[in-house]
Amino acid sequence: MSMRTPLSKVRGLGSAKSGTEHFWHQRLTAIANVPLVIFLVFFCVANVGSSQAEMTAAAGNPLVALMLVFTIISITWHMRLGMQVIIEDYVHGEGMKLALLLANTFFCGMVALTGLFAVLKISFGG
Repeated sequence: MSMRTPLSKVRGLGSAKSGTEHFWHQRLTAIANVPLVIFLVFFCVANVGSSQAEMTAAAGNPLVALMLVFTIISITWHMRLGMQVIIEDYVHGEGMKLALLLANTFFCGMVALTGLFAVLKISFGG
């Protein structure tokens, strides 16, 4: 017999204890991606036809580099969350699910680190 009230059971955030948090993270990164991707598109269109030196100088601007860093982080985080939902919904074997979730996290982390390294290298003139 449980001494918990129905309200305290509802506040437990569901069976996984993090469903609401995951939902909000996914929505917030989606909202953040809208202006960041618009910035990225305008930046790319504005630099069409530029030489490598001109493009490097444009990407080396601290404000542009910061926006590119935010874009990379937000997009890869959103990508990881989206793939996690797909894996959790459609992969039924626990071992395979765990392996794919680890691979998803590793892949998204490597994409983010590679992009951040490139932006920082350009930004600091390396």
